[in-house]
Amino acid sequence: MRPRTWVLVLAAAFAVLQLANVTGRDTPDTKNYLSYALRLRGDDLRTATAATVDYVCAGAGSIAHRNQLVDVVRFHAPDPAPRVSAECRADQWGSVERRLETGDTGGYTVPFSSPRFQRIFEARPGYPLFLVPFLTLFGVTWGLWVAGVVVTVAGGVLTYLILRALNLPVPLALTGQALFCLLPCGTTAMRPMSEGLLLTLTLAALWGCALVLRGTRTRAGCALVAGALPALFAVKHSQSLFLGLCLAAAGTTVAVARRRRGRGPGRGVLAVAGIGLGAALGTLLLARLLGYPSESESLQDLLTGHFGRPDRPRPWAEFLHLQLNFWVEWLRRQAWEPVFVATLAAGAWGAVRRPAFGAFLLAGAFTGVLTQAAHPDIGIWGDRLIVLAWLLPVIGVPLLLEPMVRTRVRVPEQGHGERAAHSMR
Repeated sequence: MRPRTWVLVLAAAFAVLQLANVTGRDTPDTKNYLSYALRLRGDDLRTATAATVDYVCAGAGSIAHRNQLVDVVRFHAPDPAPRVSAECRADQWGSVERRLETGDTGGYTVPFSSPRFQRIFEARPGYPLFLVPFLTLFGVTWGLWVAGVVVTVAGGVLTYLILRALNLPVPLALTGQALFCLLPCGTTAMRPMSEGLLLTLTLAALWGCALVLRGTRTRAGCALVAGALPALFAVKHSQSLFLGLCLAAAGTTVAVARRRRGRGPGRGVLAVAGIGLGAALGTLLLARLLGYPSESESLQDLLTGHFGRPDRPRPWAEFLHLQLNFWVEWLRRQAWEPVFVATLAAGAWGAVRRPAFGAFLLAGAFTGVLTQAAHPDIGIWGDRLIVLAWLLPVIGVPLLLEPMVRTRVRVPEQGHGERAAHSMR
């Protein structure tokens, strides 16, 4: 079969597997994003609330039902789904009604939480906008599922395109696509949260970097980077800031390294560094102009349990203390189950085989570490905040396997590919 056929086969296989869990993927953040999307679509407050509560509570009932089926003591008891769903609806509606009675109608999001907490989601319109066409065409349940499949499949395809731009053989590029779907980045991207778009847009920027380093499509590569960063601002502006800074640092590092070897830094590399720096500065400026929640507000959100307690008088000191405690505990847990650290090491080993692109790959993956450091909460499900770090093994492991595969696979464009690979070193 042709390579594009294999890409489609992998995408289709992934989509079929996701039918095992159409509901029950939501997290506490989902109701904020979903209600935002429904309001953007034109639903009134009551309609958006009802649809959001129905989706969240149906998921809670579905999870309760599945858990009981495998409960060794209660598997023969009556189905708990109706009771759990009803209790969930009463709790969610009660919370919203109490806030509506005080005059808190929120912005585009339904007031499930305090106004200060909702403002954080009001500053993230990108993912709700992405959801609108899927919700309109397929309804809430299937719309969220299809949106998850689309964004995850797109991430896998972008991984394939990055590896092909690096002139890796088709089997290794397909391996990267499969790794994106199979590793936790694929699981996280399928959940109705913003992380899936963050992963996909970050991969789009890395594809742009690969095209710039290849030297044959520099303008297209720069355009991809320049388009991905503003899109990230709309989805979650902190990721635009982090990726912009990291790409600027990576581009500068590559340029300096080339200078020391007596080579020109390359206009494309300097352009990417400039775009990254401009995006970082633009993010800081635009966030201030739009009145987005500040860093201190984010700290208070973290330290007060989403503003459920009084503000902390010395948030930065407490944050640094928590930061130290978090990473000590995180490292202890990684030593206990070192799969993540081992895959990161393998990915980094593969990245250093292509030093120029490896610098940009490390930059993109490091944004996951920065995101986790900004929210040192050990209780957040599935390490989703650090999920961008999984891009390192997703792309780095195929790079590590390249020498073994090249001895067995004949690459049709070998002559041109060798020149392109040399330019990326």
